[in-house]
Amino acid sequence: LLAWALLHPGGGGGEAWPTHTACRDGGLEVLYQSCDPLQDFGFSIDQCSKQLKSNLNIRFGLILREDIKELFFDIALLTKGSSILNFSYPVCEGDQPKFSFCGRRKGEQVYYAGPVNNPGFIVLRGEYQVLLELYNENHSIVACANATVICS
Repeated sequence: LLAWALLHPGGGGGEAWPTHTACRDGGLEVLYQSCDPLQDFGFSIDQCSKQLKSNLNIRFGLILREDIKELFFDIALLTKGSSILNFSYPVCEGDQPKFSFCGRRKGEQVYYAGPVNNPGFIVLRGEYQVLLELYNENHSIVACANATVICS
């Protein structure tokens, strides 16, 4: 039953995954929705603040549909339809695994709770769209999300 629920959101009627709240506090709200038609995932940010710290604590979990010998993370940030930032980061490389989940196989669970290094900055007032993608060495999507960041 659990496997069916994970593989068939909304009963298999082609509906989108629900929108989740990653964080909401201090005038900042981060919402996300999986853009993978087959799988949702969990994500949260521990400190939700307009002043983003350089070591941000996150929690992330999913069940792998693909092996991840190598894993890459892409982020695209937009506001009002204009691109502000595009960034790529190798999360797992064959000869330099940075995290304990590097090398996991299809069907295994990935759970990470801890810091991620990022440049600290102040989130300016406005609404931003963010596309996040994790993909493996074969360019198969491991997870993806459309996120909205609202700063008031």
